[in-house]
Amino acid sequence: MNLPADPDLIGQPGSRALIPTPAAVLDLDAFDRNVAKMAARAKAAGLALRPHAKSHKCSALAARQIEAGAVGICCAKLGEAEAMALAGIEAILVTSPICGAFSAQRAARLADALADFRMVVDHVDGVAELAAVATSPIQVIIDVDVGTGRTGVASPEQAAEVARAILAEPNLKLIGVQGYGGHWQHMEGANARADAVAEGMARLSAAIAAIRAAGGTVEVVTGGGTGTFAADAAQGVLTEVQPGSFAFMDREYRDCLKGDPDGAFEQSLTIATTVISANQPKWVTVDGGLKAFSTDGPAPVALTPGFETATYRFFGDEHGMLTRPQGVSVGRGQRIDFAPGHIDPTMDRYDVLHLVRGEVLVDIVPIEARGAGQ
Repeated sequence: MNLPADPDLIGQPGSRALIPTPAAVLDLDAFDRNVAKMAARAKAAGLALRPHAKSHKCSALAARQIEAGAVGICCAKLGEAEAMALAGIEAILVTSPICGAFSAQRAARLADALADFRMVVDHVDGVAELAAVATSPIQVIIDVDVGTGRTGVASPEQAAEVARAILAEPNLKLIGVQGYGGHWQHMEGANARADAVAEGMARLSAAIAAIRAAGGTVEVVTGGGTGTFAADAAQGVLTEVQPGSFAFMDREYRDCLKGDPDGAFEQSLTIATTVISANQPKWVTVDGGLKAFSTDGPAPVALTPGFETATYRFFGDEHGMLTRPQGVSVGRGQRIDFAPGHIDPTMDRYDVLHLVRGEVLVDIVPIEARGAGQ
């Protein structure tokens, strides 16, 4: 378990610098500005906003997003949804199809417990599994493959087949479709993303037409993400968007979005580290290594003033190597903040989130869905 800061530090001047490292630290003011900006973008586009909680996995942040106008949250897995539900979040969409009777039973329990629970399916067998255990109506959304090839019905004909299977079950209620292009989110260049989204939305529109022809209702068309918001809105197919990383940001999004409006969000989440050894002339060692950051994207980048040109590389499970910036004195005990390479798996390494305003620690909240991958 990641030990949090001493709760007695909360509210004390300068307490941010006393948070034990490595630690996930959230600038609450920047986070709230990001949330307000995305809420305003969605409202202006006439879209419902359902942020993806797989980025933060934290009910305290989900609640802030809902208070700012979101209609609910998305969860990638049932485990995330269960953690959010236990913490009091009532409106949840699970965006990954499930398989097997045990998972179907868990979904049915969530549907019984929550005011607004929604579940995606992409196969008639998944429909049958849910229907076999449903004790109250479950709202169902058909997942459509818009080009990623990961999940979703592969054709309009399959979409219609799944729709007919849902319509035949009295305890399942078909409410719409999902079309998420995960492979679009980090495409470099707004025009490239727009072209990809247009192709994907054509696939989604064909599936919607087939479902309606089969007698199905499509009220909700959900999908999209941080990197494609402008393109998603421009196509006019979606009724609801699912961005997640915008609230935090990371290096991966920075590198691909650059100056595009989709990337105009602040780096609110940082990983705080401490220099624990400074005996080498060309580099120092920080206490954040493979266990502190995700490893599937670009390397973390130092944000602490004076260290912007320093280069980080992993130096083992517990350690990171940071080159010494020319003309900058750095020694043992120096605090270095980093933007993670990929935010979602980085957050999954931490049990708690330290909320700060300026240099003051204002709260410590649990990341309840950390490790909830089932």
